[in-house]
Amino acid sequence: MKALLIIPTYNEIANIKNIITASLSQSPDLYILVIDDNSPDGTAKAVKEMMENEPHINLIERPKKMGLGSAYVQGFKYALNNDYDYVLEMDADFSHNPADIPRLLEAAKKYDVVIGSRYCQGVNIINWPFRRLLISYFASKYVRIITGMPIKDPTSGFKCFRRRVLEAIDLDSILSDGYAFQIEMNFRAWVKGFTIYEIPIVFTERRDGVSKMSRQIVWEAAWMVWRLQIMKLLGKIK
Repeated sequence: MKALLIIPTYNEIANIKNIITASLSQSPDLYILVIDDNSPDGTAKAVKEMMENEPHINLIERPKKMGLGSAYVQGFKYALNNDYDYVLEMDADFSHNPADIPRLLEAAKKYDVVIGSRYCQGVNIINWPFRRLLISYFASKYVRIITGMPIKDPTSGFKCFRRRVLEAIDLDSILSDGYAFQIEMNFRAWVKGFTIYEIPIVFTERRDGVSKMSRQIVWEAAWMVWRLQIMKLLGKIK
């Protein structure tokens, strides 16, 4: 088993070394790919320093801030070109617990897409303002109603794909870039009949740094679910 953990970064100097160290300690078969959008705080430089002594770390530097979705698509292509069996997504800010990585990988032996879910066993979120929690929770219900996907946390950014899922999806046709990207990848995998499974995780608000959430990202997700459903009905996603 050869697994790649993709971590997109922009100004994560406060977290990047610790998150890499904590993640690598979870499995000897795990490799990490950091995709940095030209962080002015020196995130990429910190990764390069770690690469000098750790062959399981790789880095892609991009010329500017280009977005979450395009970073993951680039990471997926890298994984396919370098023969990885499993591909994971995770945030750099410790919102996702690296100790859960083995649980995702273990479940991925049986299921095609494994989602680290905040909502599959109640609500497991720490240190979020109540308003943000409500928006996230009801947004997840909104996505389920519009798309029909049986997923309780469709916007989760902590997940694992089996290689065959990424091979089956036309990565160049991905439409979304913000958190809607997570919805779209789930939707395309679901439409193709891949098995999707949620495991409970505890999501903790970031330790350091600034959240990348914006109103534009929220609106993209709200409209994208309708666009995906229409494209499915028209036979453009199948």
